[in-house]
Amino acid sequence: MTERNVYDALHDAIVRSELSPGEHLVEEEIAERLGASRGAVRAALVRLSHDGLVVREPNRGARVRRISIDEAIEIVEARTALESLAAGYAALRRTDDEARELVALIAEMQRLQADGELLGMSECNGTLHRRILEISRHGVAIEVCSRLRSQVVRFQFRTVLAPGRSTRSIAEHVAIVSAIGDRDREAAELGMRTHLSRVAAVLAELASREPAPNGSQAAVIG
Repeated sequence: MTERNVYDALHDAIVRSELSPGEHLVEEEIAERLGASRGAVRAALVRLSHDGLVVREPNRGARVRRISIDEAIEIVEARTALESLAAGYAALRRTDDEARELVALIAEMQRLQADGELLGMSECNGTLHRRILEISRHGVAIEVCSRLRSQVVRFQFRTVLAPGRSTRSIAEHVAIVSAIGDRDREAAELGMRTHLSRVAAVLAELASREPAPNGSQAAVIG
């Protein structure tokens, strides 16, 4: 297994919570489990530390990084600036096929919500945000937002469970996609800014009412 394969496997395990926050990552055990060399595992852990998913400490090895509520809110605030910019560019640069693709993703989110499949809706939501970034063709926004989302997506289910949040989230996404379809840059930027600002507000409200898991772990949905 190559270093890239090891990186992908560990990245997916972290964001899917198969590896828990604070869990130690032992190179020898990972190498044996994945059928990879320790060098490939070590290189993958270095990349994951650059992504903010892993912490490497001298003489103590690596562990899955914890994200505090305050940091999670800051991450959403940073995403707000970059993703609103990207939504505006997506409105200018989208093709007709891409506009139809975004509409189809909205329809899928609505179906999943109606069926009570909120985890599936959350995953579809992530796909929608990623595609808007890709459609924007804004390289810096794509790169930075990819790293930011990775740091909190492992607990993305928490805010969507807030009463009424899933319905409001879909309405916000409908507004964004409609503006992109209309090639309305200003409305697309405003829609994304409004949406992610509300995500940050919901997360802050949840944090004020109850402690995060393990006393320090955050969650967001975008």
